[in-house]
Amino acid sequence: MSKPVIVFAGAVYPGQFGRLCEFLRATGMAESYFLTTPGHRDRNKDKGDHILSFVPDGKIIGDQSYYYSAKVERSARIGRGLRNAVKELEKKRPIDVIVAHSLWGAPHFLYDEIDAAIVSYIEFPSYRCHGWDPKYPPDDAQRMADKNTEMLNFHQALRSDLVICPSHHAKQMFPQALQSNIEVQLEGFDIKPVDERAIKDDATAPFTIGFAARDLSSSKGFETFVRLVDRLVRLGVDARFVALGGSGVTTYGYEEQWVQRKYGGDVENFRDHLMREYPIVADRIEFPGPLPYDAFAEKVMDTDLFLYPLQYGVANWGLVEILGRGGCVIAPDRGYASELLIDDINGRLLPDDDDIWIEEILALQKDPARRYRYGRAAQALAAQFSLPAVAPRYMRLFRQAMDKRRRRQTASRPT
Repeated sequence: MSKPVIVFAGAVYPGQFGRLCEFLRATGMAESYFLTTPGHRDRNKDKGDHILSFVPDGKIIGDQSYYYSAKVERSARIGRGLRNAVKELEKKRPIDVIVAHSLWGAPHFLYDEIDAAIVSYIEFPSYRCHGWDPKYPPDDAQRMADKNTEMLNFHQALRSDLVICPSHHAKQMFPQALQSNIEVQLEGFDIKPVDERAIKDDATAPFTIGFAARDLSSSKGFETFVRLVDRLVRLGVDARFVALGGSGVTTYGYEEQWVQRKYGGDVENFRDHLMREYPIVADRIEFPGPLPYDAFAEKVMDTDLFLYPLQYGVANWGLVEILGRGGCVIAPDRGYASELLIDDINGRLLPDDDDIWIEEILALQKDPARRYRYGRAAQALAAQFSLPAVAPRYMRLFRQAMDKRRRRQTASRPT
């Protein structure tokens, strides 16, 4: 059987599937290419000629012409450029599968236009489905804009040959009628092997309690982390506290907009708002800010216990990074986190009760052997998300999309 030709598409590289594209090509599993914007192509051209470019039909960064349909308009600019590039590529060789990011590689202009099977990656359909902290709600304009994004994603879930979501939690956000066309598969990770974590004697170094997420938002659980640290400090717990992630960046909620409305610019971001609300921890939590990947990995290895009180989320890649490095994690017994953690095997899953979290934090601080056991199991279970492990699964999904495409084409031919 000849190798399938698979083209990944996204305005950002490596984005969602850059590493998978490289892995499939390097191992000979597929003839893979990545279509991205010219700037990302130029910055990564040293990686090979398989990184190609498409030119969006106009600017895709910054404001679009109409606020309420900004993401859809941006997706249309991307989609038109992608359509032109794919049609040119098809002239050079047949394409079996297009794997497109739902917003940054929107495939909606490709339906009925190309011969390849179309696979759409949709992280979640909308913020209405995803949820947000009711203390920091969206305003009316944001709610209306979100409806247009949901419309685009629902359309892709209906028309694509296959949709991939990163978690079962995300899949369940779609209407039941669309779920039969959706498969769950988290992307692959290339976590470097790490030395085994030693069972650290509590007397040799400060016990470090950490939080890690791309954004320090309420949705990711940062407010809960701060509240728990406040309790721990008041209890006189001897520990070091570290929060890894960016403040004032784009979040999976509406906290930053709420801060601007509340303070009118006098407080810079949500993190600073929380430091005002919990002043006792303002000089106790360390904020390294966004870090290069290797520096982030080093911080993870230096942390004894991670609190991951995720409120709203469908696939937090940082959690896999922590587990893959043998981190000890406490997370909620619901949602996406419960798909990765097995209680008392590779971490703890707890109800949303601060008293129970505090009790478990104190117990784990005194029990390095149990932390070590969780970390060892975490590494073993996280291995299922390594690139060598997920690549064959993705290939099965891509062949599933190809088969579905062939069946539809056969059914549409006149007899």
